[in-house]
Amino acid sequence: MASKLTRKGQVTIPKPVRDQLGIGPGSQIVFRRADDGSIFIEKADGTRRPSRFAKVIGSAGPGPSTDEIMALLRGNDL
Repeated sequence: MASKLTRKGQVTIPKPVRDQLGIGPGSQIVFRRADDGSIFIEKADGTRRPSRFAKVIGSAGPGPSTDEIMALLRGNDL
């Protein structure tokens, strides 16, 4: 995968790389240089961004039963 450097010294990080790192707009990244001169990037805090569904998992209450839903849909009074 390759990206082109702009006149301002900016590059676009390819989407598959952003997804793997768990980064998005406003995320901070760290550049690390290996002994062999290779450069690595990683998310600054070392953690992955939580799933967009993580905050709602387990937040729903028990809700009505299937029989109650069917009665409501059919217009039956319980």
